[in-house]
This record gives sequence, structure tokens and C-alpha cells, in this order.
Amino acid sequence: MNWFTRWRRTRILKRHLVPHALFQTTLEQLPILRGLTPAELNHLHETASLFLHGKSFATAGDATIDEATPLIVALQACLLTLHLDESSYQGWNEIILYPDAFLRPHEEIDDIGVVHHSRDILAGESWLGGPLVLSLADVETSGQTDGVNVVVHEFAHKLDMLNGDANGFPPLHRGMDAAAWARDFSTAYTHLCTRIDAGEDTEIDPYAASDPAEFFAVLSEVFFETPALLHREYPAVYQQMRLFYRQHPLARLQNRIKEST
Repeated sequence: MNWFTRWRRTRILKRHLVPHALFQTTLEQLPILRGLTPAELNHLHETASLFLHGKSFATAGDATIDEATPLIVALQACLLTLHLDESSYQGWNEIILYPDAFLRPHEEIDDIGVVHHSRDILAGESWLGGPLVLSLADVETSGQTDGVNVVVHEFAHKLDMLNGDANGFPPLHRGMDAAAWARDFSTAYTHLCTRIDAGEDTEIDPYAASDPAEFFAVLSEVFFETPALLHREYPAVYQQMRLFYRQHPLARLQNRIKEST
């Protein structure tokens, strides 16, 4: 971080740091953030404040939001980048909130060239270089450590898009093995698809089998929300995500369990 970036960061935080009372109250609503160290919480407070300063929130339909809603989004978005570059979400500005799941027109061309039109029902959507769209109803149930988190899902797509279209292969850090990432994710993806095609019920959302991009996004949800499940089902993928996000949520969970006994 150069001197100008540090100066600008300090200036923004001096003027726009989220009030401590609001930060603490919102923190208590999000079990997904439990187990972070005091230093991590302080950094999260700052990065979420910077995030809110740089993004605009708009509503669609009859959605209404209170002062905590943008912070709920920001805290979970910045959880993903807690140990990543603070510029990871630069290059786009707007977050649009619908009251509930929304419809998106979809066009698909089959093998013989016939165009099929349909409408998908979505809880969230991320556009390359464009806005991020969320269902407010799904935002309100995210972060409860039940394995489903639309905020984590869509912001994982944004990280995946840092090197182009989302494909389940985000830009890896220096020292990470791209071949190992491809091998571990491909093996797990094929295994999950095989189980779902066989009609097996899986604890991991079957939507993960849609394509590699959705696999990465859904498993990011599982990594942060229910890390023990991902570690049990696909330990190699858990380790790759641990390297990518530079976090160990399973250790946080285990520490919380020890402290409560």
C-alpha cells in the first residue's frame, strides 16, 4: 500500500467509520462472524466501512432497508476478503436489493440451434464489471451458519471474476499450485455431480453441480458457514479454500466449541 492509498484510507475512516454501537449490534446478528480475533474484528470494521463508502445501495420493487442492511451485506462481503487485497471489490459500484427472489430472462440454444426462452428465479446475481443483485429476504437469513448464504455466494462470484468470466478458477496467490487447484476442484465437482445424477441426497446444495463457477460459489458458502461439512466431504477443496481465503473457519468453530464446554 503506497503513501497516497494509506493517506486516503485514513482520511475515509476518520470521516466514515461505521459507529461502534451499530457495528457491535450488527455483529451480534451474524453468527458467521463469531470466533474472529479482536485484530480481525477491528480490520473487518475498517474494511466494511471502506466498502460502504465506495458502494451505493439501491432498492427495486417495494424493497425497503434500514441502516443495518448495508452493513449486514458489507460485513459478510468483507469476511471473504479479510486477509485479501482491499481492492478486491473495486471496478464496480452498485448493489441492488429486491424484496425477494426475482426473475431474470434466460436464453439457451440447444444442440440443433433452436433458441429456448425461459425465466430463472434468482436470490442473487453478479455481473462481470457491473452491479451485484441480492434478494433482501435471502440477505436477512444469511450468516446464520446453516450453510446457505447469498451474500457469500455472490461475492465469491465477484472474486472469481477478477480474472474474467466466473469459471471456478479465481486468480490464485503466489505460491498456490494451479494444477492442484484444478485437480482438487475437478475431482470434487465430478464426484458431487455423479452423486446427484444417481439421485443421492447430498448435504451440499445440488445447485453446486450446475457448473464449476456455481460449485466454487456454493462451496464458499459451505466453507464459511458450515466448515466441518466441507472438511468432511471434500477435505482437499477445504484446504484449497483455506489457502485462497487465508482463513481457517473450521479452527474458529472448534475453538468456539472448546470455549463453550
